[in-house]
Amino acid sequence: MVEFFKPDELEDTAADSLRKQLGQQAQLEGELVELREQLARLPENASAMQRAGLQLEIGRALQILERGDEAWPIAYTALGILLQEQEWEAAADACNILYECDQDDSLIALGHGIWLGVTFPIDPEVSVNLLSRVVDDTPDDSDGAAVAAATACFLADVRADEGPEKERLGFFAQQLLGKVARRHSEVETQDQFDLWVEKLELNDPDKFLVRLRNVVDVLVQDQWWFDRDALQAQIPSN
Repeated sequence: MVEFFKPDELEDTAADSLRKQLGQQAQLEGELVELREQLARLPENASAMQRAGLQLEIGRALQILERGDEAWPIAYTALGILLQEQEWEAAADACNILYECDQDDSLIALGHGIWLGVTFPIDPEVSVNLLSRVVDDTPDDSDGAAVAAATACFLADVRADEGPEKERLGFFAQQLLGKVARRHSEVETQDQFDLWVEKLELNDPDKFLVRLRNVVDVLVQDQWWFDRDALQAQIPSN
């Protein structure tokens, strides 16, 4: 039997949702005040990573509160420190925050984050998350989205540790690739999918990883914030 909500019940539900949202916002505002106080209390001899860590969390909180213009300079400063400290995963995370700030250079930040997330052996979940942003920000017929999704599948497979987390991340990446196939070429069956993958050479990492460089170049537009060759020289040999 279908149950109908009375108008007052609908109003109660909306009010509850609003109260919950306002409560979460107030909690985040409180956390932001505490983070800023912690940053202000840091002694002069505090480590660079202590400072960058607090800046990163302040930037994240401001971005979630939709104050991207305030979050940007703080997260950008943290990024510089993290790169100096060779904290590649945290640096990629900083780029993700900068992307979510929705500022003029946010796509440039995304390109930097993807470069870091693919170049260095960091947590593949961070890398896959950044690559999924390309799918969100490109037209339906974009080959770049297909390349990004294929790279996400590749990283989930070769970098994630065996177990439930690898299965979860791999499933997400495969779903992402399937989504791109449907919107790119109206793929609906497994046979169509296999042909589409073969046609775009998404089954050959040596080819689609080279094409990913072009995707990153389009995002960054030659406005690199760091020397890629110098950073690549710091890649662990093992």
